Amino acid sequence: MEPIDREVVQQRLQSFLNTDVYLHLETTNGAYAGESAGGNAMAVCAFIRNARVRFSRAQITGSGPYRVGLQMESGKGWTYAEGLTDYEVDDQGRLLLAGHDADGRLAIALELSHSPFPL
Repeated sequence: MEPIDREVVQQRLQSFLNTDVYLHLETTNGAYAGESAGGNAMAVCAFIRNARVRFSRAQITGSGPYRVGLQMESGKGWTYAEGLTDYEVDDQGRLLLAGHDADGRLAIALELSHSPFPL
């Protein structure tokens, strides 16, 4: 992965507009949350994989870390991820976005694909 280039990511997001897209969205402070707070913090996580969505608008904002918003095709809903720092386009054309903390640990992931992600 490399640091987000807003223009490149925006172009890639546009390539997914108005088509069925498989979404992976994950956020976590991980098992290490308790370690950084002396064992008193609660670990939290949200995870969705291979949700088939269609969005009509996509926007990356911020100056780093970044936020990506996807407006659902109906215009009545949004999916967004905030805290993104890095991206990659893999050999299958999937857009992989991640947010890493200062220690390099994954905090958030947003991934888009035209085909389902492996389980």
